[in-house]
Amino acid sequence: MLKTGSGPCRVVVLVSGGGTNLQAIIDCVNDGNITNTEIVGVISNNKNAYALTRAEENGIRARCISPKDYDSREIFNEKLLQAVREYEPDLVVLAGFLVVIPPAMIAEYRNRMINIHPSLIPSFCGKGYYGLKVHEAALERGVKVAGATVHFVDEGTDTGPIILQKAVEVEQGDTPEKLQRRVMEQAEWKILPRAIDLIANGRVNVEKNRTIIKGGFL
Repeated sequence: MLKTGSGPCRVVVLVSGGGTNLQAIIDCVNDGNITNTEIVGVISNNKNAYALTRAEENGIRARCISPKDYDSREIFNEKLLQAVREYEPDLVVLAGFLVVIPPAMIAEYRNRMINIHPSLIPSFCGKGYYGLKVHEAALERGVKVAGATVHFVDEGTDTGPIILQKAVEVEQGDTPEKLQRRVMEQAEWKILPRAIDLIANGRVNVEKNRTIIKGGFL
């Protein structure tokens, strides 16, 4: 199991923007849909991210680590990893974090770092597919079903072991913005908290790049 030991699962959430997925996590911790979990910190690469305000309003330690504040990407990568370490997390959650994760961080938090992606991987994922670009590509291709995926982070882009997926129907007259909102509401805000709860309660194992969920998805 990925979560062992006593005490709640210590979670750090990394964000870049508004923090709607962060809010979904906070709400689910507060209402008991995520159990055995404590959000110990929020880190953003963007000092103007509203996600930082969401964290502060909920009494969660929050800080900005921006690449603009350092002379090189290597220094930024070191500072980011150092900031994450300071929270002593059991789980790192990328919730709309638009920064390439340093290899050293991936190695240190192997199978302890998850990401939410707004498509049904392996469709519309990988380099260049993020935010509205995912939904623009889906509508251009004419797919009838979109969705979201929670996966562990590895050295590739959206290639780590898949934990949960949820499909969302594409509707007539959808724009990328409308589809993005529906995918968030019907998929992202549901499966990201669910994945955290499963991991926090020791129900997720990784075997040969596949996840095994003890007791099924319910």
